[in-house]
Amino acid sequence: MGTFPSPAASKHHLLIGPHTIDSGDLLVPRQPIASLAAFVALSLSVASVATAAEVLLPLEKVVLFTSGIGYFQHGGKVTDDARVEMSFKAEHINDLLKSMVVEDLGGGTVTTVSYASRDPITKTLETFAVNLTDNPSIGQLLGRLRGEKIELDAAAPATGPIGGVENRTLPVGTDKTVTKEFVTVLTREGLRTLPLDTITRIKLVDPRLQSELEKALAVLALGHDNNKKSVALNFLGKGPRAVRVGYVQESPIWKTSYRLVIDDAGEGKNSLLQGWAIVENTTDHDWKDVRMSLVSGRPISFVMDLYQPLYVPRPEVRQELYASLIPQVYGQDLAAGEQEFLAAADRSNAAPAMAAASPAGGPPPRPQAANRMKKADGRGLALQAPAAQAVELEDAKTSASVQSMAQGSALGEFFRYQIEKPVTLERQRSAMLPIVAEKVEVEKVAIYDDRVMPKHPLSGLRLKNSTKLNLMQGPITVYDTGVYAGDARVEDMAPGSERLISYAVDLNVEVAPRFEQKPEEITNVMLSKGTLIASRRLTRKKMFEVKNSGEKIVKVLVEHPLEAGWKLLKPEKPEETTRDRYRFAVKAEPGKTATLEVNEEMLVDQRVAITNLDDNTILFYSNAKAISDPVKAALAEVIKRKRDIEQIVRDKTQRQQEIAVVGQEQDRIRQNMQQLERNSELYTRYVQKFAQQESRVETLRRETAEFEAKEAASRKALDDYVSQIELK
Repeated sequence: MGTFPSPAASKHHLLIGPHTIDSGDLLVPRQPIASLAAFVALSLSVASVATAAEVLLPLEKVVLFTSGIGYFQHGGKVTDDARVEMSFKAEHINDLLKSMVVEDLGGGTVTTVSYASRDPITKTLETFAVNLTDNPSIGQLLGRLRGEKIELDAAAPATGPIGGVENRTLPVGTDKTVTKEFVTVLTREGLRTLPLDTITRIKLVDPRLQSELEKALAVLALGHDNNKKSVALNFLGKGPRAVRVGYVQESPIWKTSYRLVIDDAGEGKNSLLQGWAIVENTTDHDWKDVRMSLVSGRPISFVMDLYQPLYVPRPEVRQELYASLIPQVYGQDLAAGEQEFLAAADRSNAAPAMAAASPAGGPPPRPQAANRMKKADGRGLALQAPAAQAVELEDAKTSASVQSMAQGSALGEFFRYQIEKPVTLERQRSAMLPIVAEKVEVEKVAIYDDRVMPKHPLSGLRLKNSTKLNLMQGPITVYDTGVYAGDARVEDMAPGSERLISYAVDLNVEVAPRFEQKPEEITNVMLSKGTLIASRRLTRKKMFEVKNSGEKIVKVLVEHPLEAGWKLLKPEKPEETTRDRYRFAVKAEPGKTATLEVNEEMLVDQRVAITNLDDNTILFYSNAKAISDPVKAALAEVIKRKRDIEQIVRDKTQRQQEIAVVGQEQDRIRQNMQQLERNSELYTRYVQKFAQQESRVETLRRETAEFEAKEAASRKALDDYVSQIELK
């Protein structure tokens, strides 16, 4: 692991093949430079040497969760001021910005965490003074540095600004030519032109350009993988000290699978449960001797885009424009001619002085405008000093806020598997880690559920977690008497808890269910404030006949629906009760048939307004066996009153119908009378009959009104009667 040396000690020498590289130089080959590839390769070596103080923090801890995230912790040592370079996939930067924790454990300070922008590498390269975007050749690169001072090592060394780069065609032999690049340098002796293939060393004299070139090459090195982004952590301090970096990022959930070997000799008391955790290293780094923890929990985690720059839209305010006035032309005052000439002379004398104060190419300012400019400048100077002071205060506040943002938080209580030995796992590989290998208690049972299979139960086990560990959900492969018996699934199990698992179909046991529904029964009738409350009892019975054709006694657990409102009558208590099922135990002897009877009842109260019931419904409730005599007498009184009202309604309806018939007869008489003469005998008879009918209609209408009043009074009396009843 490297450390940051002092600037005075930053000059190193490396021997790479036939080249010697000096970190103080741009390139130090001992062979001629023939291509940009060699130039860039050697420059990268220079950059790596120049940044030898950059620290690599190895991965030392991994915590995987079952919620699709992982916590990764790097640790190591730094000396003095140090810089740690890390690279991440672009899609992980948001998680990094949200969760990274950086600690300097030796009293140092974490200054900044800088990271690459979302811009493509070409856009970043364009920002450097030395542009390497289009992969230039060495000649093209030197051409872009025209005017910059360089040092050249060749047969005759040269130092000076670059004058230019040119291609020349030179003869080779008698009939061939070759094109070579030449660089021209302005030395103290004058212009010198050297072929590039004879130059063994090139150095940029300007340290700023040297730094820009190194940074551009570093960006190119990181840009080999377009999906990677660099993150730099800067530490300030003195002496060697430990540092730590932790962050959360998306990671595959870790999974569990189990193997259960049943111990028949010990009746399942010493069965072996073996559990394995399946972990996957989908990162781009090898895990070497890392401390690994597996957490069974579901912390809330989300993704927020903190990587994308966000800008707040601001309203656009247009500057007010005022319409200009049309210039006015006025006539000359002929009497003031002398004053006009004097004013012209004054303007002529003032022109040189005003020209000196005006900008080049512009008109001279008016005296009033010049005064205003002076005043404005004075105000501007007066405002600048407080602004600078405000900037200093703001910097002080920012520094304080950075220190106060370090806060601790307690980790929630999750169950954790701590892998005792360090784990080594190469990138893009998976591994199985043993987490459980203990004896557990099991009991063989058969589980019957007619929704799953109506004829046969499933072979199963009652598994008790007699370990001290939480068992995560996962598949279980069951081995019975050393032979594969089937697969099962189990949900999360706390220590000491029990679960049923099923792994095969038990063909030796057959179950025949039979359902019986009894008619409903009225258990009570009550009258309360005009409402009839009838209590009903619904009963149902289900029979299970269990036939065991095997050679061993089988304990069959029969599952039956647990529905809201239904009360269990028989058996009095089930073997087990889940959220939605009863479990009843049936002991099935070999070659015999066992029977299970399940009886349930439901009590339902029905409420209905008494006045809305017809006579037949009231008689139905009156004839119920569970009805009391007072309730029965009250219902009889209700029936009597309802029948009286019905008779009144019939009488009223009869009068209304008779009125309608008389009306039709009168319409017929009117039509006939229109055809007769008034002094005829028939006309006279019609008049007499019409008068008699009018008298009858008046009588009928009076009686109808009486019946309507009587009906209303009777209904009110009935309502008052039933509303006062309180009988059980």
